[in-house]
Amino acid sequence: MAYKKNIAALLQQVHEMTSVLDNIGSYVYCKNLAGKYTYVNADVAALFQTSVQDIIGKDDSYFFDLNVLDELLKNDRKVIFGKVSLAFEESNLIKSTGKVHTYKTIKNPIFNEMGEIIGLSGISTDITMQKLLEEDNQDQKHLFDVILNNIDAYIYMKDAKRRYRYVNRRVAELIGLPAEEIIGKLDTDVVSPSYADHFWQTDKLAFEGNEKVVINETLESPDKKTQHYLSTKVPFQLRGDMRTMIAFSTNVTELYQLKEKFEQLANTDVLTSIYNRRYFFDNANREFNRAKRHQQALAVISLDVDHFKTVNDQYGHPVGDQVLIKIAQLITPTIRAEDIFARIGGEEFSILLPNISLSQSLQAAERLRDLLDKKPILINKNIMLSIKISLGVSVLKASDNCFQDLYARSDSALYQAKSQGRNHVYLID
Repeated sequence: MAYKKNIAALLQQVHEMTSVLDNIGSYVYCKNLAGKYTYVNADVAALFQTSVQDIIGKDDSYFFDLNVLDELLKNDRKVIFGKVSLAFEESNLIKSTGKVHTYKTIKNPIFNEMGEIIGLSGISTDITMQKLLEEDNQDQKHLFDVILNNIDAYIYMKDAKRRYRYVNRRVAELIGLPAEEIIGKLDTDVVSPSYADHFWQTDKLAFEGNEKVVINETLESPDKKTQHYLSTKVPFQLRGDMRTMIAFSTNVTELYQLKEKFEQLANTDVLTSIYNRRYFFDNANREFNRAKRHQQALAVISLDVDHFKTVNDQYGHPVGDQVLIKIAQLITPTIRAEDIFARIGGEEFSILLPNISLSQSLQAAERLRDLLDKKPILINKNIMLSIKISLGVSVLKASDNCFQDLYARSDSALYQAKSQGRNHVYLID
């Protein structure tokens, strides 16, 4: 009776253990020294698409592709003959499905009560989907690395503690360190404090406002040239509470230089390289309004080349052009930084003089007249011309309503200077 109870208890234990192993979520099996299966759980039978009974007594050649069979046998021999445990990953082609599965496998030797090895046990967990996801992640990471490292922009991620989380190849080259030596470090650890603080001023705008920031940034390069960057900085949340920002900065120095060049061309007289008529009047109107608002002085000198038509008729227009160029070159060094010197048209020039008194403006005009009067203009080794100029001067009056009122008086004064025999300065106050 006791014997039957023991048998029943043992069978119950076997049933319970079998139930556990059938629901463990891994492939569990045992083999004897000949490599034949002595036990498999339900998952192994399902994988091989056959019954447990049909597997017992058979070796791996019945269930696995011959291309992977040698590797399976080699690992089994290591466990049996080496009497050691093995943990490894393996990929096997299952004959019944024609599919390759990847497993994380642990194999252990089995000993009898006398310590003799009689086989091995194995537990294999299918990690095929995990490996596929890892491969997909690696492929995506590689794709992003290729894109981010070859895009024409400086890209970096930084957390709210100023620690780099990512830099692309361009940023690494700019800093002068490999990316792996930058990531994880504070910006002040890899660049000078002044450089780091300069960019942190705009980095933190994204954190403080918690919204995208688009901003123009400037930086002096090692060769002392100013570099311009258009930067977009976007805050976002990483795992947990890690506040992070990603920045995309594009070097737009060439565009800035091109813009400045276009602006210069738009404001410059093509022949003489001084300011043109449009620039003169745009700024003159602003200066007029400023002077009226703050009750400050403002003067205009209009000047014209005497007998310029004679020069063109006698020597030709190319020589006439050289005369205008030489006059501009002579006058430019004599005016103040705040003055605006422009060619209005033909042989007529104007100078806008902020914050200058009536007497000072007359003195300035007389100096220019005297300069041209005493300095012949050398065109080439065969042509030296004595060029005279007439100048009209006007100063701002309380009754002036617009700049044109002031300018019209200087133009009238210029006409009077010419009427008096040229090479004169005339004032209409």
